[in-house]
Amino acid sequence: MKIFITRQIPGKALEELKKIHEVEIWPGPGIIPRDILLKKTAGTSAVIPMLTEKMDSEFFDKAGPDLKIVANYAVGFDNIDLDAASQKNIAVTNTPSHLGDSVAELTIALILALSRRIVESDKWMREGNYTAWDPSLFLGLDLSEKTIGIVGLGTIGLATARLADSVLGMKVVYTARSEKPEAAVPGWRFEKLPQLLSEVDVISLHVPLTPKTRHMIGKDQLDLMKPSAILINTSRGPVINEAALYEALVNRRIWGAAIDVYENETGLADDSTWWKMTKLPNIIMTPHIGSATIEAREEMTKIAVENVLTVLSGKPPVNPV
Repeated sequence: MKIFITRQIPGKALEELKKIHEVEIWPGPGIIPRDILLKKTAGTSAVIPMLTEKMDSEFFDKAGPDLKIVANYAVGFDNIDLDAASQKNIAVTNTPSHLGDSVAELTIALILALSRRIVESDKWMREGNYTAWDPSLFLGLDLSEKTIGIVGLGTIGLATARLADSVLGMKVVYTARSEKPEAAVPGWRFEKLPQLLSEVDVISLHVPLTPKTRHMIGKDQLDLMKPSAILINTSRGPVINEAALYEALVNRRIWGAAIDVYENETGLADDSTWWKMTKLPNIIMTPHIGSATIEAREEMTKIAVENVLTVLSGKPPVNPV
């Protein structure tokens, strides 16, 4: 059967796929153009897309009746119209697994880097400014015994909470649609979002992008935070209103922010808010590398391939969305 993959991806599992099916991989740099995507996926039985590819009703119509599965190469799936897929009986899968640990580790790294002003001081050193030790130089924040607020306690949120507790010695407050039995840990507690924002020292976002979570952190929510609070986002960019975040950082309403995802990830250079934020000293910005480890990427490929092979053999998907 014909399978199309929208980007070069690592992992030996691809070789297993190629032994059984006809596999084509988009070779071009960057995001595949929409017209080429629609052309290449017409008549395919399976597609492995990235988050940057929009799988909407037009896509499913153009793909045709042979399409059996869209195996999204990500944990999230906000790029896929699930209703449109369901109407055509097309399976949609994702790639959870080890991504929880990988993204959680990056989250902790960003918390440490921001609280201890590592990126700021590294830049300052590279500019040749260091002459002698100074007791007031780049004062940061302690994390031990401080409180982290986890917004969204799925796989990644839970992994982050555990690391913050066991490695950094932080207290954990979380919010989710309901209290979680897996969060019945001594010292952990559940709070509604407004209360969480007003009392914690670190806010870490781990929610999917939905109509309810879009801009869930805006001016009103930023105003609830402590002036010493730091905000981390490794979930989805539009969860934060970037214009409101920029104003909060410029006016020092909060200590700082570290973000790995952005409101507009397909045209950042043209986004004035994003460009202005790059000039601020109290923000760390990474290029959506939450799951960018060798192990996680290979595991993602393995899971995507497993889902494709399973569905094309007539069985239910392993990781259905």
